[in-house]
Amino acid sequence: MYEIFKHRWGFFMEKYYSTRNTNDRVSFSTGVTRGLSPDGGLYVPESFNNIDIYDEKYLKMSYQELAVDILSNFLDGYTKEEVTTFVSEAYGDNFETKDIVPVKTCDKVNFLELFRGPTLAFKDMALQILPKFMVAAARKEGITDEIVVLTATSGDTGKAALEGFANKEGIKIVVFFPTDGVSEVQRMQMVTQAGANTHVVAIKGNFDDAQTGVKEIFNDKEFNNLLKSNGKVFSSANSINIGRLVPQIVYYFHGYFDLVKKGQIKLGDKINVVVPTGNFGNILASYYGHKMGLPVNKFICASNVNNVLTDFLNTGIYDINRKFETTISPSMDILISSNLERFLESLSNKNDSLINDLMTSLKTTGKYELPTELKTKLSSFFGGYTTDSETESTIKRVYDKYNYVIDTHTAVAYKVYEDYVAKTGDSATPTLLSATASPFKFTRAVAESIIGSKQDDLNDFQLVDKLSEITGLEIPQGVYKLNEKEILHDTVIEVKDMKKLYLIS
Repeated sequence: MYEIFKHRWGFFMEKYYSTRNTNDRVSFSTGVTRGLSPDGGLYVPESFNNIDIYDEKYLKMSYQELAVDILSNFLDGYTKEEVTTFVSEAYGDNFETKDIVPVKTCDKVNFLELFRGPTLAFKDMALQILPKFMVAAARKEGITDEIVVLTATSGDTGKAALEGFANKEGIKIVVFFPTDGVSEVQRMQMVTQAGANTHVVAIKGNFDDAQTGVKEIFNDKEFNNLLKSNGKVFSSANSINIGRLVPQIVYYFHGYFDLVKKGQIKLGDKINVVVPTGNFGNILASYYGHKMGLPVNKFICASNVNNVLTDFLNTGIYDINRKFETTISPSMDILISSNLERFLESLSNKNDSLINDLMTSLKTTGKYELPTELKTKLSSFFGGYTTDSETESTIKRVYDKYNYVIDTHTAVAYKVYEDYVAKTGDSATPTLLSATASPFKFTRAVAESIIGSKQDDLNDFQLVDKLSEITGLEIPQGVYKLNEKEILHDTVIEVKDMKKLYLIS
């Protein structure tokens, strides 16, 4: 009787389930503390409450108020007062601007500036609030063990996670990053991170190696039992954690309502969304927003030469059997896009059997192909990619035309948007473009692109000063005199050594 009652009325209904087993249903708290489902799947929402896009109340809301309204749809078991506290603590004076996410307009392209947080990257939008979720979730779940947060990073997630979790009671944060796969500013941000509970480890490999290693640790039952016997449990700060994903939905609605307030669109009008992405999490957040009522004409997915997502969106075939490239947009140097699994779950209408088949094929052969009926559902997406030289010329072109400085990842998105317009003729639809990082995080590539020549006689931090001098931009606090900080983490290991007892000690 209880099960019938629960199903019929939704009371106490666990709102999340695994992409690989729809019967594995959990609360938001359980999903956040676990990070990854025991079957290796990712947790997804059972449903998406509708946001009435025509309700003018949203035009009067601050970013924080909008975040409370949207996040309350996802945080089952949390009161509105709790959500309000999380939001107010996460988005405040730690951001450079009062409106948290400014929108800068250049013709029909509106740059959603997601890099105004403490670590100068869009990851702050989720990782400033995820620790609040996790601490509260541990309390609700009755977890007394120390939570060991494992994180693989291609540069930005690591610092944002370290910043968010530093000195949080009952939590230990371990970040793995590829030795040669991040910018010098990104590396220094991580290896100088203070906090008694913070650990940063460089691996001799690429991001995919780090991400795969973390997943293998999660799925090693024997190692997890050893961890448990030492009073610890694993969780994740990567976007495999549902608590990382849902806060990102907010800023797409914020950007939309900003365009309405600026008179670029009317409530209900469709927009294009352009996102530079490697792990498919940021663009998935906009897709989830669309499922909640965000009017989107086209999702434009931008990649660098690691263009596995471009090929997938154009053919329905996902194939990682290709050379891994190191580029000037390192946060997108990814071939295994974890959040694509969540997209496939939605695309297939909760077909966990199909998801298991596809993921097994990916693991054993390095590829999979969508059934024909699902390929047709990719039409709402446009996939494109750019080379490093195209990225550099785009930075220069945008600066010369608009006196606006963009980082390498944002430049990838802008160039792919230009390609989209050239191919489709759709130059009229107002467009939100995710500006994912401060140009000061990738100063060598950005400065050399604007100057038009190599600056080999200057190190990356001298180029920070030069970029500021050339453009008139103030050096952000997160980078200012970063090179003078003490290096606190200098461990370098082989990929095979990621599963070490220092995770337990």
